[in-house]
Amino acid sequence: MENPENSSKKAGEGSAPRGRPRSETARRAVLDAALELCQRDGYQELTMKGIADVAGVGRQTVYRWWPTKQDVLLEVLVELPHRTPDRLFPDTGSVRHDVEELLRYTFQLTQGVTGRALVGLMADAQGDVELSRRLQESVIGPRREVLRRILERGVRRGELSETGGASLDLAVDFAFGVMWYRLLSRHAPVDDALAAELAVAVCRLLSADGGDRSRGEVASVDHG
Repeated sequence: MENPENSSKKAGEGSAPRGRPRSETARRAVLDAALELCQRDGYQELTMKGIADVAGVGRQTVYRWWPTKQDVLLEVLVELPHRTPDRLFPDTGSVRHDVEELLRYTFQLTQGVTGRALVGLMADAQGDVELSRRLQESVIGPRREVLRRILERGVRRGELSETGGASLDLAVDFAFGVMWYRLLSRHAPVDDALAAELAVAVCRLLSADGGDRSRGEVASVDHG
């Protein structure tokens, strides 16, 4: 099984550097500029010229390293979580707390700088099979794998069970499906409160004791 923490190696897939080696300073400036502009102006308004101007590099430099804005944003979304690697695979001793911490961190990224990029790429991917594959392999898949590994650890520790009718894959779909639904429909926030509520719900789906403990945890979340 691939370690999700190694997923950053896939960042350059489909956008391998051409010509001279990339300057790390310029690379980070381009990635940061793309996030800033996407957050400020929206995905549709993001252009390679705008990225180059804000990053302070030549447009040809950007095109040499990333053929499209989608390539830039994919690399950003792969790299960004690895700037704080301690939050990628939490181990607090409680599977519910671990799920909550992972979702809280993921949701904070979507609130801050990655939400518009994620939604824009997902929308484009509906009509682009290759972009869909790359998005799944480099961004969505690794995050799903981290959550699944946390749940697997909960099963090994006896905190969770797959015998109640729900599989680990369904629980992962449930957690991230809610996130995507809210990001796309914008009918409700993707925030810390949602992370806490989903963590309890996921543990209830996979409860080792028929859901009794999870019901108590729901009460503790609802009433502080």
